[in-house]
Amino acid sequence: MHIVSVNVGQPQAVQWKGRTIETGIFKAPVAGPVAVLADRLAGDAQVDRRVHGGPDKAVYAYDLAHYEFWQAQLPATALPPGIFGENLTTSGLPDHAVCLGDTFAVGTAVLVALQPRLPCVKLGLRFNDEHFVKQFQAARRSGIYFGVRQPGQVQAGDALVLVERIAPGLTIQAITDQYYCPDKQADELAALLAQPLLPAFFRDSFQRMLQAS
Repeated sequence: MHIVSVNVGQPQAVQWKGRTIETGIFKAPVAGPVAVLADRLAGDAQVDRRVHGGPDKAVYAYDLAHYEFWQAQLPATALPPGIFGENLTTSGLPDHAVCLGDTFAVGTAVLVALQPRLPCVKLGLRFNDEHFVKQFQAARRSGIYFGVRQPGQVQAGDALVLVERIAPGLTIQAITDQYYCPDKQADELAALLAQPLLPAFFRDSFQRMLQAS
């Protein structure tokens, strides 16, 4: 497991469906070490912190396995690192292999896996396709938001070393699947809710789902 690319971006104002949207989704690779701060990467804009930023969504990672899937789905579309808005393009870190609370040492930083990404309209803007958000949701290849346990520096080529696993079996993929699946699994919802690191948004959502099941 390692970092393929570290990607950051600054705010851009983009015309989309008749209005101007400010977004930080346009990210590009940077060379050399990049500082990992408590809530973001240095030099990276987080315009809408409801969807990217803060302690529960400080660093977004998307794996090459997902890139390979999307390249097969979108053969005419160039997919450079960072196109999904991720800070870290990774290898060997797919959603189904990472559990809630998994802690990784990378570079001089320590990151903890907390939740999947739920796409917003800006992903469609990035791909210039308003239908891509639903396509992304249907594929359930969400990528992983990390919190920062220890600030430090990371760069392309750094290994991701798993140093702690507190919830084996409760993967980031499982959170995605439970959120989107119409047939909820009460046992798995309860197991996820028992984890103190489950972020508030998913905790509230899963509590409502469990009550309704």
